[in-house]
Amino acid sequence: MAEELDRAGIAKAYARWAPVYDLVFGAVFARGRRASIAAAERIGGRILEVGVGTGLSLPDYSPAVRLIGVDFSAPMLRKAKARVAALRLANVEGLAVMDAQHLGFADAAFDAVVAQYVITTVPDPESALDEFARVTRRGGEIVLVNHLGAESGLRAACERAVAPLARQLGWRPELGWHQLERWAARHGGVRVVERRPMPPLGHFSLIRFARV
Repeated sequence: MAEELDRAGIAKAYARWAPVYDLVFGAVFARGRRASIAAAERIGGRILEVGVGTGLSLPDYSPAVRLIGVDFSAPMLRKAKARVAALRLANVEGLAVMDAQHLGFADAAFDAVVAQYVITTVPDPESALDEFARVTRRGGEIVLVNHLGAESGLRAACERAVAPLARQLGWRPELGWHQLERWAARHGGVRVVERRPMPPLGHFSLIRFARV
């Protein structure tokens, strides 16, 4: 894919977003965050949230689950740490700066991995998904909520047109469902168990992969 996202560009983009992220995206993506949390809590246990950002979702998890959050952006993560301290979220076991494509955890370390609005912001989505699968135990789940690019039609054309600008802002709008399907088929250790549209406008999807 031309003009791939690069790590330095992502870091700069999200450092710019950090001061205003909650205001801009808090309400818009609230339903998607809650849906992904509900899916992960059905599994329970130890949950890894990749791309935890400013920690917007952390207070919404049940105190019964144990949470680890990672993010590539240190400025975003500083806000998450402040939120955890202010709200005394005792179930958050740790927050760390980490690359989604190179997770510093042992195999099968988590019962579920949650990635909210993340998979279109990494340079190599399939490498990130491979890591999500590696750190998820068998019987656990990978839960994504994300924009997926249209396969054809006017929306697909618009997404291709705005792709260069979107990359400067830190995300890739044209990643499509077929790429996720191909990844699952190639990987062999996961299967799709759910895909459903999410707001705004149904252009986002909640996707669940079972680790088999």
